[in-house]
Amino acid sequence: MPKACNLKKGNVVELNGDVFSVKDIEVKSPSSRGASTLYKVSFHGIKTKQNLKNTYKGTDFITDADLSRHEVQFLYSDSDSYTFMDLQDFNQYTMYAEDLEGIKEWLNEDLEGIIGSFLDDGLLCIELPQNVELEITQTDPAVKGTAGAGNRTKTAVLSTGVEVQVPEYLETGEKIKVCTETGKFISRA
Repeated sequence: MPKACNLKKGNVVELNGDVFSVKDIEVKSPSSRGASTLYKVSFHGIKTKQNLKNTYKGTDFITDADLSRHEVQFLYSDSDSYTFMDLQDFNQYTMYAEDLEGIKEWLNEDLEGIIGSFLDDGLLCIELPQNVELEITQTDPAVKGTAGAGNRTKTAVLSTGVEVQVPEYLETGEKIKVCTETGKFISRA
């Protein structure tokens, strides 16, 4: 049983007899002394498709769903569906775009370390690695001679179509690491 302070996006928990995935977590630190930090958690019902919001103290326990978890590989996507292969038994599973909200923009065919959560022989949800390596497909030309001129950034479009802010010395064609939780540039790959 994880504490509310240990929840992460993509975790799967059991609430009121249903299985929910964590979609978003907002941390509120009260200003008064002795007050507990509050965690406002948005859940999405995996079977029911119901959205739910609850507020927890950091020490509150939440029940983990009884799932099997193992590595999957992203194979391909169609217009609104994404196909994954279980790396244990090589079965293929399809998930829909609405079930991958906030995740699908990081998926590419080379991505390793995707963990799938299975219940009753079906893929419920996936959990991405902490960071991914993607190629910059479009950005403004690098600015020469400004390497020490502060932390100026520019917009770059990555191979999956997502836009991120990168340091202005990076060029099209370079591979970078991006945090999947925040969408922020980490380093060159």
